[in-house]
Amino acid sequence: MNFEIILEQTIITAKKAGKFIKQEQKNFIYNQVEIKGLNDLVSYVDKTSEKMIVEELNKIMPEAGFLVEENSISESKNYNWIVDPLDGTTNYVHGIPCYSVSIGLECKGEIILGVVYEINRDECFYASKGKGSFLNGEKIQVSDRKNLSESLIATGFPINNFSRLKNYLEALEYFIKNTHGVRRIGSAATDLCYLACGRVDAFFEYNLNPWDIAAGAIIVKEAGGSIYDFSGGENWLFGKEISCSNRLLKEEFNLVIKKYFKI
Repeated sequence: MNFEIILEQTIITAKKAGKFIKQEQKNFIYNQVEIKGLNDLVSYVDKTSEKMIVEELNKIMPEAGFLVEENSISESKNYNWIVDPLDGTTNYVHGIPCYSVSIGLECKGEIILGVVYEINRDECFYASKGKGSFLNGEKIQVSDRKNLSESLIATGFPINNFSRLKNYLEALEYFIKNTHGVRRIGSAATDLCYLACGRVDAFFEYNLNPWDIAAGAIIVKEAGGSIYDFSGGENWLFGKEISCSNRLLKEEFNLVIKKYFKI
């Protein structure tokens, strides 16, 4: 199986979906939004984009299964595409310019390929196992900052699961006081890519789904970053919690996460 060709075709697919999403933004109106759950929004743009992506990925790898956000298809096989057709829907429906297409390929629990296309800046991040990470054709890597005191942290606010909100706010207060600052961009896939190219130095969030992080995770790994759950373990893809950083910050960052999330 030629994963180089598969990656190239996946990039084309992500950009095709991104072009549709950007075009629809010009005439998008809020009454086209549906409510999936508390603070969980979706529109025809998400659904149409997902169908476009699934159709193209089926051509690229007919033998692969799917795990997709809007449930247009669901089946598990040896290889599985993990797709968020529009990561950052809340930004999109409010006209805030940060949202992305996220496509990851999983095999036996491991992400082996990922593409994240941040639409507004026309930035395509991608990686495949053992081949490094790239942004628009240029190789990228995580930062070399050694201390949290000189680092910028990215995070995502809880939107409907507030069971760990107190712990989260305590951790947030620590990072606000002891780092260069905290950024909440509104797209986890983009957060991970910004970590991969050194724009931010660490990221944490809870209650994310696999499609939010699958593609971004391999881009972080291949750029030299570390990914772990809040306990420092490996259950980040399906475990609803993720911490990432450059390798130099891993120990210090994880100690803070463990402390405030009582692990």
